[in-house]
Amino acid sequence: MSRRKILFVDRDGTLIVEPPDFQIDAYEKLALLPGVIGALRRCVDAGYELVMVTNQDGLGTPGFPQDAFDGPHRLMLQLFQSQGVRFADVLIDRSFAHEGLDTRKPGTGLMRAYLADDGWSRADSAMVGDRDTDIAFAANLGVRGFKLDDDVDWNEIAHVLCAAPRRASVERVTRETRVRVRVDLDRRADPVVATGNGFFDHMLEQLGKHGGFALDLTCAGDTHIDEHHTVEDSALALGQALRQALGDKRGIARYGDAALDANDAPATTTIVLPMDETLARAALDLSGRPWFVFDGAYPRERVGDLATEMVPHFFRSLCETLGANLHLAVRGENAHHMVEACFKAVARALRAAIARDGTDLPSTKGAL
Repeated sequence: MSRRKILFVDRDGTLIVEPPDFQIDAYEKLALLPGVIGALRRCVDAGYELVMVTNQDGLGTPGFPQDAFDGPHRLMLQLFQSQGVRFADVLIDRSFAHEGLDTRKPGTGLMRAYLADDGWSRADSAMVGDRDTDIAFAANLGVRGFKLDDDVDWNEIAHVLCAAPRRASVERVTRETRVRVRVDLDRRADPVVATGNGFFDHMLEQLGKHGGFALDLTCAGDTHIDEHHTVEDSALALGQALRQALGDKRGIARYGDAALDANDAPATTTIVLPMDETLARAALDLSGRPWFVFDGAYPRERVGDLATEMVPHFFRSLCETLGANLHLAVRGENAHHMVEACFKAVARALRAAIARDGTDLPSTKGAL
């Protein structure tokens, strides 16, 4: 039987806004942090038990009366409970920092009962706070630590804890290029691409945008020679990152197919779109076996600063490291439309193939 997983949570600055005097001793000082209720609901739904652990300097002294604390604290708990967020335990240390008591975070004196309990999983549990002492507390407790700051909010933390995010970072360095790629298959974000080739950047942006995943790719390449190495190595690095992010591919749809005209409209052989002469079709299998088939011919040799012969070469290289079987076909009259439709069609096919589709491995072989 699996052990419990616990999300330990700081209070001031983590659940509620911390005022300048560091004391929530009046109702008008009580304000929840943005996104905290929705994030904690996700954590509860994912099976986390919530435990609040907070330092309240001098609570119960004349400078911080217990009665002044209790009302706002009780209201806060009621607000969370009304939204389905209930704390199984609330642990409060009342000491001052200069006292040096082990019950004060980052000390774990308050946690003796939990440290003696083998019924919960350290590996699956975590701590969320807003200070370095919270992260040190997490390390002392033996769990992951998350610090809220300008770059990490509650939505991001819930995403990491609950969505089992499929992420990867790859750096590919050769004598000709240096490529860095980061992907997150479970998060949508505006693509960030910089390769030194404007039209190629625009095409890579299509993969992230229409593929439905976060993509950050930079390449410093020998573009003074031509674009070949930049395009090829970007494809190889991107395919490697996607494959790493997919892991064992358990739970993915595996197959994807899409047909798009140049204006993103879903297309079949029966759809007619005025002014848009281009049609691209892509069929994808994340089989682990690289294979690429291309059917098409471009009416001119270049679009912007990208040679059209590099388009099928890009997808062939992508398939090599991704371990994908891709069939891609395009017809049309405008080379710009044709190249863009190819990238968008592959992006939509990839989007379908990487989509979560249960927990099973989509193969009778037992491996992909």
